[in-house]
Amino acid sequence: MRTRRPARQRSAPRTPRSLRATRTALPAVALLCLGLAPPAAPAPAPAAREAPGPVQTWAADLSRVDADDSGVRHAGGELRTTGDYGVQVLAPHRLDRQANRIRIRPAGQVPDGSGIALDVRGRDGSGPWTEWREAGGAGGGTAVLPRAVTTVQVRLAMWDPEGAIRLRGLEVRADTDPDARPEPQAAAAYGTRVFATRIGLVGRTTANGHVIRKNDRFVALPSRRGLSRKGGREYSVRVCGPARCVTAPVWDVGPWNIRDDYWNPSSVRQTFRDLPRGVPEAEAAYYTGYNGGRDGKGRRVLNPAGIDLADGTFRDVGLRDNGWVTVTYLWTGRR
Repeated sequence: MRTRRPARQRSAPRTPRSLRATRTALPAVALLCLGLAPPAAPAPAPAAREAPGPVQTWAADLSRVDADDSGVRHAGGELRTTGDYGVQVLAPHRLDRQANRIRIRPAGQVPDGSGIALDVRGRDGSGPWTEWREAGGAGGGTAVLPRAVTTVQVRLAMWDPEGAIRLRGLEVRADTDPDARPEPQAAAAYGTRVFATRIGLVGRTTANGHVIRKNDRFVALPSRRGLSRKGGREYSVRVCGPARCVTAPVWDVGPWNIRDDYWNPSSVRQTFRDLPRGVPEAEAAYYTGYNGGRDGKGRRVLNPAGIDLADGTFRDVGLRDNGWVTVTYLWTGRR
């Protein structure tokens, strides 16, 4: 049966008024100061460029498989999958000094047809975690975190249809990129209005290793950057529907895309940076033909969804069919 095309709803503001005011007030104040200030004193000599500092290096412990891991086992000195997909969230590593740049180099066997994805996040002291940042695949790579941190955590996801991945180790190196500017964090969490669809799929496994239950309560967003660990709630959203608002953790990746953190500013958005903040790629593809009307994998976009709701969450907010909801991405504001 052909589904009815959802009407586009953009009545709700994308950004709270307080955030818009903050964004526009600073340039206005700067111009005012330039016009009224007395002649400026000679500019001070530029500060010496900060050195990267010593590199901190450690070998990640792949042998520790615990409750927030799924589909992996460690045997014979190697990490392997137990099925088509596995994810391991390594133990947090405390640094001797702050760092914002993390390099990861895996050692092992990753045959053609399989793959790994490395992500890293950090926090300073007991503060909140940053978002995850991509640190490469089988060949390793480098991630620059949104701000300097004193604790680092690595996540490893493996796609292994033949069960042939053999990972012997991960070398992790942390230092400071003196050219990287900290990403500002707003006082209030960002919110926008997006189209929601129902997940269903009871018995299937999510991207963080959770097995979906009947009347489950979680959401999926189209980027791994805001994916909580299995059973965790460190990345959660507040969803407001026709009946009520509820808070739910992000436990899966989707709909449509997997690299579309549309809640982030364009300057740090992983892909589709030419779209306005708060507009999922699938929404733009569906309504305006963006990217030829296709998602990041080339599939024809059949609805404008920017969030998937597990069955319990779907019913809790009062939806009876797919529809528009207001979502606040709670980790994007200071706590």
